[in-house]
Amino acid sequence: MKHSTKTLLTLSAAAAFGGFAATGLNLLLERPATASTAAAMPALPSALPGGPAMPTLAPMLKQVLPAVVSVNTKQVVRVNTPFGDDPIFRRIFGIPQERIAQSLGSGVIIDAQRGLVLTNNHVVENADEVQVTLADGRTLKAEFVGNDADTDIALMRIPAKDLVAIPVANSDTLQIGDFVVAIGNPFGVGQTVTSGIVSAVGRNNLPGAGFQNFIQTDASINPGNSGGALVNLNGELVGINTASFNPRGSMAGNIGLGFAIPSNLATRIKEQLLHGGVVRRGTLGIDTQDVDERIAKGLGLSEARGAVVTRIYPNSAASAAGLKVGDVVLTANGEAIANAEALRNFQGLQMADAKVALDVRRDGKPLQLTATLHEIPKALSGIQLDARLTGASFSELPESLRRQGLAGVLVEDVQRGSRAEQSGLQRGDVVLAASSGNFSDLTGFRASLASTPQQLVLRILRGNTSGQLLMR
Repeated sequence: MKHSTKTLLTLSAAAAFGGFAATGLNLLLERPATASTAAAMPALPSALPGGPAMPTLAPMLKQVLPAVVSVNTKQVVRVNTPFGDDPIFRRIFGIPQERIAQSLGSGVIIDAQRGLVLTNNHVVENADEVQVTLADGRTLKAEFVGNDADTDIALMRIPAKDLVAIPVANSDTLQIGDFVVAIGNPFGVGQTVTSGIVSAVGRNNLPGAGFQNFIQTDASINPGNSGGALVNLNGELVGINTASFNPRGSMAGNIGLGFAIPSNLATRIKEQLLHGGVVRRGTLGIDTQDVDERIAKGLGLSEARGAVVTRIYPNSAASAAGLKVGDVVLTANGEAIANAEALRNFQGLQMADAKVALDVRRDGKPLQLTATLHEIPKALSGIQLDARLTGASFSELPESLRRQGLAGVLVEDVQRGSRAEQSGLQRGDVVLAASSGNFSDLTGFRASLASTPQQLVLRILRGNTSGQLLMR
């Protein structure tokens, strides 16, 4: 009970803008930055014709600014009172049943013909209505196409003509030190441009966010910039601005820690959302743990780095590839794997059916394996798992919660009057453990129930309280 309550308090403390907690600062500064090789960086833009001999970004921005939009969302929120739904008290005290919550963000037109606009998922999440304001002043109602909370990407469509789209660059060519420009609508003041450099690439250890491969920049990114464009000096999209980091809160001003989702990742997510509305994510089908000094010594490794395989699920991608318990994964597709979380993050950024080259150590000897990832199930109905769970459906925990220390599965829904509801299970419960066996995710939960347990007891987290439920 105490441990779970402490975890929930930690989650509450992580409410900094974009979901990043101040506790992540040391982790952020300690992690080495990585950069891939790239083509030569373009020279500074030429001076304005007929003007003084001074470099300017104005010609490039003139082409780009029409492709960046403001996003306004509205959500109907129920107003709770100490008197419940008593209409007399509501009337006496003038308390409405509902109110309209509004928020502001930014978006990027990436397809003018089809009116496709990319933004952050947290900008439009749970919105009942979304309006997009173009740079020329037109305001349009947006149609929701799809979203992916774990990479914070959402796709919308607007019914407008004469749109301007921004060309998309290959973000893999970004180097530390490249000049970039952030465009958005900070604090709702209107379209704003800030500039800076790429401070780091491949950031993936920020608490409170989902699967990560962030571009870090010192270009100012403030509330309202979320979903806006990060462009290079050629006026090409290299990232979708997603958050800033400030341990004193977003109102304290910019301190040069902004983050953007690489355009290559955003494009891959966009293509999946466009063709089906959901993201099919890949998995190896394994459990792992960090390689500490003791494990490294026992396995004959020269350093404490990597993810050691502790469990391989039947009929999984790892099983087909020949991975074994005790193998240590050091790289995946050439990307260094520092620990178990890094391997999980890597898998979360891969699509189903993707091929992955693994560099592993088995009995201290190097071994190369290739795996074709299987699709992670989106949700499982309780009746598929155990008859005592009939009426409930289960899904993976949001990755942002996992990065705050939670593990288990989420109760996505419980049908009224069902067997699961009669046992006390409720929508939104987090199943932390079960008498059926150990698990940390949906695949493990299903595997733990393969041999029907005589008694099924679930340890759940509901709000800030944990407890046990006997499923009958």
